[in-house]
Amino acid sequence: MSGKGVIVRDLAAVVSFGIVLSTTGCGGGDEAAPPAAPNVQVITVDAGPTNNINLLFTTVTICAPGSTSNCQSIDHVLVDTGSTGLRIMSSVLSPSLSLRQQTDANSNPVVECGQFASGFTWGPVKVADVRMAGELAGSVPMQVIGDPAFSVVPSDCSAIGGPLNSVSTLGANGLLGVGVFQQDCGPACALSVIPGTYYICPPTCQATRASLAQQVQNPIGLFPVDNNGVIIALPSVSAMGAPSVRGSMIFGIGTQGNNGLGNAHVLPVNPNTATFTTVLNLVSYSNSFIDSGSNALFFDSTIPPCSGSLAAFYCPPVTRNLSATNQGTSGALSTVTFQVANADSLFAANPTFFAFGNLAGSNPDATSFDWGLPFFFGRNVFTAIEGQNTPAGPGPYVAY
Repeated sequence: MSGKGVIVRDLAAVVSFGIVLSTTGCGGGDEAAPPAAPNVQVITVDAGPTNNINLLFTTVTICAPGSTSNCQSIDHVLVDTGSTGLRIMSSVLSPSLSLRQQTDANSNPVVECGQFASGFTWGPVKVADVRMAGELAGSVPMQVIGDPAFSVVPSDCSAIGGPLNSVSTLGANGLLGVGVFQQDCGPACALSVIPGTYYICPPTCQATRASLAQQVQNPIGLFPVDNNGVIIALPSVSAMGAPSVRGSMIFGIGTQGNNGLGNAHVLPVNPNTATFTTVLNLVSYSNSFIDSGSNALFFDSTIPPCSGSLAAFYCPPVTRNLSATNQGTSGALSTVTFQVANADSLFAANPTFFAFGNLAGSNPDATSFDWGLPFFFGRNVFTAIEGQNTPAGPGPYVAY
């Protein structure tokens, strides 16, 4: 099977959006805007459209292919290094764009099921030009989530969990997957029919193979120059958190003067699943990953959990100072120190804060350490796209 396995590489196996937690109040007090550059996109952690904590957003401009005027800028799109491809809510997408429907050889519409650890997205694959900062990716296959023209969801798609087909359930106006893969399923879906991935709907939907060109694509890999990966650069936050945070998503690795690797630790990842190994307190988590789309660090531990609605977060009596070792598939090692604070105390003391760097929770997968958004605060985190050359060799890898 071309060495890629038979799973959706990033959706079913890797991505977790974490816990959706609504808070009251509104954000404010952003950091000063980062300097403008053609390959630098502003990113923010704020209340977003649904008052959720630790969600990383950006604004994406979508145009009808080939047009510079028939465009729409969509804010509060979730930035996710743990998945691949652009997904936009149908409810926020302007009908005037009239995006072209992706079809198979028989002109049947191609529809995608995006299966995530916390639920699924369902909607057709359409084609758009994608603009961010000074970059343009032309004719990008993307998913339109919740399109009413495709209202019936196949049971093998919905079996993964609840629907993420609205702004309220996703917590964002869309999802920008900037992980290490170019397509969201790759050769596995091109060679085999895999239920819960791609469908044709003429009109009853049936699972189908999807060629690489038909699949939802990582827009960064389609940029003309800065196309080998991204850097997520966020400032650190205090132990009590922050109302909001502003940082940069820098396109390319070693392609410009502002995106060099420097002394970053490079961890090659599994080319099928984008995972590596984390060791914490002599416990080995062999299916670990770095994921800006998760709103906490999630790992199995004996740390006391919170109670009630916060039960999935940890609530130690005092803040824990911990140290873990990450090991890439090449054997490369890197030590990471981090803190786990009492989530209940954090939220109670700071009801208008939306960025926390010491938030953690339990992971039902005891083999996985999910390095969610708290890992990104105070670091430059690199994701290198598979097969693309970089100063540290070709992806896939992560670095920080």
